[in-house]
Amino acid sequence: KDKAIAVRVEQIINEGAKIIDIGGYSSRPRAKDVTPEEEYQRLARGLEIIKRIAPEAIISVDTFRAEVARRCKKDWDVDIINDISGGTLDEHMIDTVAELQIPYILMHMRGTPKTMQSLCDYSDVTADVIKDLAAKIDKMRQLGIADIIIDPGFGFAKTLEQNYTLMSELQEFKRLDMPLLVGISHKSMIYKALDIKPENALNGTTVLNTIALSKGADILRVHDVKEAK
Repeated sequence: KDKAIAVRVEQIINEGAKIIDIGGYSSRPRAKDVTPEEEYQRLARGLEIIKRIAPEAIISVDTFRAEVARRCKKDWDVDIINDISGGTLDEHMIDTVAELQIPYILMHMRGTPKTMQSLCDYSDVTADVIKDLAAKIDKMRQLGIADIIIDPGFGFAKTLEQNYTLMSELQEFKRLDMPLLVGISHKSMIYKALDIKPENALNGTTVLNTIALSKGADILRVHDVKEAK
């Protein structure tokens, strides 16, 4: 396992990635629950390897738990917290980010990974997602959080059609005047639309990444670094 992580870290760096995003808790709809301690231990194992192999790499930790975020910052001096819940799954997260003064990826989601796909009722998906993010940004600004990256949350509490509406209207998110992250790599919005297997979704991923960049995306979260680069 450790060797596989090391090989992957070297590959990511050699292929030209600027940021390594690491998580210890899968957000897939049917993924098993993981205790905070187990999540942290998984992260610590990966972070030790990254720090050893690529000490200059910018590290983003994918967690929605404030205590895990705090420990990763204290023990490993990580650079970014990437929270799929936008602070909704742990009431202490936003206060913790303010205290740590760490850059934060604010993603839009409703519910939890287990319930999110039943929460796709929007009057106007783009406007509603922007409104939700804007309210959270306002609260975070009041707490003194300066570095916020926004993520529309493709595939999180959105139907196939809503994902494509968001993509076609992605330029609207620039009104929030924040760096914009897009993560659509090998997601179901591609493989279900094309009726293919997830592992065959690279071509569709590349097309949507290109569209996202043309509409103002600043950061792409990808699996295939070389192709995206």
